[in-house]
Amino acid sequence: MTDREDIGVLLAHFGEEEIPGRSVVGPIHQTSLSTFERTEDLVHALTQPEVSPPFHYSRFANPTVEVAEKKIAALEGAELCKLTSGGISAIAYAILGSVRQGGHIIMDETAYGPTRQLAGDWLGRFGVTHTLVDGRDPENFRRALRPETQLIHLESPGSLLFRQQDVAAVSAIAHEHGAIVTIDSTYATPLRMRPLELGADIVLHSASKYMAGHSDITAGAICGPRRLLDPIIRSEMNLLGGLLHPFSGWLLTRGLRTLPMRLERSTATAQALAEWLEGRPEVRRVHHLGLASDPQAELFRRQMKGAAGLFSFEPVSQDRARIFAFCDSLRLFQRGISWGGHESLVVPSFVTTSDRPEGRWVVRLYCGIEEPEALQGDLATGLLRVS
Repeated sequence: MTDREDIGVLLAHFGEEEIPGRSVVGPIHQTSLSTFERTEDLVHALTQPEVSPPFHYSRFANPTVEVAEKKIAALEGAELCKLTSGGISAIAYAILGSVRQGGHIIMDETAYGPTRQLAGDWLGRFGVTHTLVDGRDPENFRRALRPETQLIHLESPGSLLFRQQDVAAVSAIAHEHGAIVTIDSTYATPLRMRPLELGADIVLHSASKYMAGHSDITAGAICGPRRLLDPIIRSEMNLLGGLLHPFSGWLLTRGLRTLPMRLERSTATAQALAEWLEGRPEVRRVHHLGLASDPQAELFRRQMKGAAGLFSFEPVSQDRARIFAFCDSLRLFQRGISWGGHESLVVPSFVTTSDRPEGRWVVRLYCGIEEPEALQGDLATGLLRVS
């Protein structure tokens, strides 16, 4: 489903066809256990080869959570979606299920910090190595390939500098080598990009962000074909646990219903503020995919259907105290690290990359549902106070 009308119908109704009593809001199956009339049926549920047996224990699957899983899978064009207790757990399951001892991972250097930590500090203990590359050039992934490379992990765009990777080109390079491609597509959501259609193998989301949309749960999503997800579900997920709880699954379904409207409001506000900040003397550069000045504008138009409400800018002054004072002076932009809810947020980060090893401060902004004029006034007042 791709057009606006189909997406709205999917989010409002898909996966909920069997809700009893014509209720417009489904029930919460707040249970850890489902029982069976016959012992033979219980044994069959525990041992049958299908990845989705009858519900028996909510550590493996739950009817309420499954509604959200069906909606997200349909949005992504995936055969399966499995929801976890957080975005990093979804990433961890995908990576752990795709590499073996002695394997090698290639990752964009601006990927989420804990993801890089998992590949380096944690998997390094088990003989898995990794290489960070500037993902803006697909050939950097080819140059980093080794005989033991098993996985290329993308995050397009990243969540600080908003650099993109050419998903189709990198996926082709990986598949020529026999490697798996996973991608963190939290920023885009399936409404802005569907990486499976571009060649990626597994798509990951922090569903805590835009999908849930109310800053009241943490959740992760792992989406892909059955042939890849079945082994991960049976091994890493079922063994380690950490799947989404029923009430969180119910809240996630609630959030998904309004995703298109919230995303449009957030995106429009961010676009207006990014264009306004480009003209401010206190700002050296704005990192926002929707700007005509973005150096990857052509790639953006080719692989995405729009930007979102998250972007960053580099202040002219790189003085830490002044940057922190600016963030502290804001009244409507609250200081916080997550995003995707109704509230606007600000957080400063010091970023180093291979092309800028000396590092620089960036200020990341997330635009919620407040009036754009009010948010612009908040930023203007803050900039004047520390200019």
